[in-house]
Amino acid sequence: MVLHDYTYTNTILKKYPREQRHLLAILQDIQRHYNYLPRKSLDMVRDYLDIPLSKLYSMATFYRALSLKPKGEYVIKVCDGTACHIKSSQSIIDEIRKVLNIDSGETTGDGKFSLETVNCLGSCAASPVMVINDKFYGKVIPSMVGGILSEYGGPEN
Repeated sequence: MVLHDYTYTNTILKKYPREQRHLLAILQDIQRHYNYLPRKSLDMVRDYLDIPLSKLYSMATFYRALSLKPKGEYVIKVCDGTACHIKSSQSIIDEIRKVLNIDSGETTGDGKFSLETVNCLGSCAASPVMVINDKFYGKVIPSMVGGILSEYGGPEN
């Protein structure tokens, strides 16, 4: 179990006036720092903005970029938009699933990798594509997956 220092949530809250119109920006900052929205941080936001927790959960579950579950150190996003899908993005997803033993939306047991499928990464000319944190990989084929994951300390096969 990872214990967080939630004092950074206070640092984030102090950046914003106590106005609900800043809620999304606050949640994005929390997500960016903790890699998810910890319950303790949501409680702090609720108290700071004096809004119901249900509103926070509603927003957190509406936006795909926000997560109530901890994500891995490395978030793998595989595009499954039309161009990538036609060029076998599913085989990339299947290979990642085989190597890391996780499905889309899951995180490895050691908290190192999370796998997500996304509707479009806007790089159709390089399809199929995947992104690990901020690093882009284009024209990926299944045999490349092990090598790419090993760059991040993952198993090669």
